[in-house]
Amino acid sequence: MGSLMKNEEQEKMTGKLSFDLQYMKQTLSIGKNFDIVYRVIHIGGKEACFFFIDGFCKDELMEKMLQYLIGITEQDMAADVHELLKKHMPYVEVDVNDTWQDIVHNVMSGVLILLIDGYEKAILIDARTYPARSVSEPEKDKVLRGSKDGFVETVVFNTALIRRRIRSTDLCMEMMNAGESSQTDIVLCYMDSRVDHAFLEKIKDGIRNIRVDALTMNQESLAECLYKRKWYNPFPKFKFTERPDTAAAHVLEGNIVILVDNSPSAMITPTTVFDVIDEADDYYFPPITGTYLRFSRFLIAFITYLLTPTFLLLMQNPQWIPQSFDFIRIQDEINLPLIWQFLVLELAIDGLRLAAVNTPNMLSTPLSVMAALVLGEFSVNSGWFNSEIMLYMAFVAIANYTQSSYELGYALKFMRILNLIATSLFGLWGYIGAVLLCLLSIACNRTVANTSYIYPLIPFHGRELMRRIFRLRLPGAKQQ
Repeated sequence: MGSLMKNEEQEKMTGKLSFDLQYMKQTLSIGKNFDIVYRVIHIGGKEACFFFIDGFCKDELMEKMLQYLIGITEQDMAADVHELLKKHMPYVEVDVNDTWQDIVHNVMSGVLILLIDGYEKAILIDARTYPARSVSEPEKDKVLRGSKDGFVETVVFNTALIRRRIRSTDLCMEMMNAGESSQTDIVLCYMDSRVDHAFLEKIKDGIRNIRVDALTMNQESLAECLYKRKWYNPFPKFKFTERPDTAAAHVLEGNIVILVDNSPSAMITPTTVFDVIDEADDYYFPPITGTYLRFSRFLIAFITYLLTPTFLLLMQNPQWIPQSFDFIRIQDEINLPLIWQFLVLELAIDGLRLAAVNTPNMLSTPLSVMAALVLGEFSVNSGWFNSEIMLYMAFVAIANYTQSSYELGYALKFMRILNLIATSLFGLWGYIGAVLLCLLSIACNRTVANTSYIYPLIPFHGRELMRRIFRLRLPGAKQQ
């Protein structure tokens, strides 16, 4: 027992299998954890032991490796572990380590550990296989034309999808981890010659200094740890995508793509408001079509923010309505104040969205019909809501889905609600103040790199601004 305590203080292997085996059994709680397996065998006349997690190792590979190692004779054994790897390790991804912290971390990550009596270093065999779903098109980031693959929950698969698109030695994939208990794998993807290295070091230091027990919500937990200032500004500081082609495009532009294990999306930083609005469909169509799609999203985002507050302002001041637009006036009796109708419907739309997420597929159609009847025709006939209010809120609810970013959609929603309340309380001045507040929230926002959120507008860069507004020809598409 005294030798075991000394071994723990040194945090290094002793090379005596009896002590090292006892330490591993105690540390991994072999008697309690049914899924942590150890197997004692003899290799070349020496006693050895495997440690691995059931379900993380490939069974066929284990059988072949055991068959080969057991067949090694005493004369074939090497005195050094490195020499043993050269002669008798029929696998590619192999490493050695003698630090207990690293060895235990690798076991819990699914790596196969081999301890051999007389060797002061453990052999780490990366024969992991993780449960994973197929690489199919994501439900959210769909495109009319283009690749139909998407990220999955296994980080190694996600890095391979990016490597497939960028076959350059300049592409770097750095592995880090965070979380005292979870030890979640985090991969930083970037082009070494194009990335801002000062910002890269800032991201690395931020990940190293994370002091949390676990990244429970994966990327969102990481985002909140990396960006702590001005949390009350709703406009997104990161861009999230489940498309490998979008992530690869941002890597080539010099941005950093952060992949978190168990998360089927990539986190892109630094991100401006123009990056958030961009979509892959803009580039899978000719420049004129892509420009039209981009302008459509800009215009619809503008309308979704201003439509209901402007209607409320005009209803408070009907003398401002031009004669040709007199038809927009509410003709029926108003039983519930307009501001309350708008606010209740804003909440009801989110309620329907949450219900749709949690509704089983077999019940989605009948419940959708019921919701359309009850919240549509019956709510108007009952007198709670006016038909004009229902029309405008229906447009806003549908138009929100033209933005691929949920965060941007909710940011516009919060600003729209503030505008409705300010307009109801203070009229025209409240309307103007709310619009200015929205513009200032965008203009004064900062990226994670502490740069302008509305670059290339401020600081002004004309050529880059034209590229952000208009869908221009792609690099390499010039006339020969």
